[in-house]
Amino acid sequence: MGRSRYRILQSQYPHFLTCTVLNWIPLFTRPATVQIVLDALRYRQQQHEWRIYGYVILENHIHLLVQADDLPSQLAHFKSYTARQLIDYLQAINAERLLQQLSWFRKAHKTDRDYQCWEEGSHPQLIQNPEVFRQKLDYIHLNPVKRGYVDLPEHWRYSSARNYAEMEGLLPVYRDWF
Repeated sequence: MGRSRYRILQSQYPHFLTCTVLNWIPLFTRPATVQIVLDALRYRQQQHEWRIYGYVILENHIHLLVQADDLPSQLAHFKSYTARQLIDYLQAINAERLLQQLSWFRKAHKTDRDYQCWEEGSHPQLIQNPEVFRQKLDYIHLNPVKRGYVDLPEHWRYSSARNYAEMEGLLPVYRDWF
């Protein structure tokens, strides 16, 4: 789970998580790489009962509001699986520049691999009340707006803002909170 003072201790509550690509490399600029993450999230929902309340995928990180049994282990499996899938995809399309970056910035103690995809940790923040939940959900949805990518949160394709705006989203979200 990373070398951080932030820990997931109460999986019965939702957590706000950030998964960052190594060295903020813009890995999610291609629909195919985003689809790998979406498919992995959908699998976690269907097979491991993840309750995803909100999400956004940007070019170099993702934010999630999620709840699951044994979330620390589940998140580690999610990151490991997506890293393998992303690296395999990049190798298949000969994306040498991205692969070189994932190799160059790999942490020195990661001697069991040639590449590292994700930064360690996820800076989990426990959500225990509706006010903090709403604040984190708004933060997630406004992220692409603040970056100047879109004018309205629901215009960002890779976000649960579409679900909350009663539009069809790319992933189902669990909207029954608190």
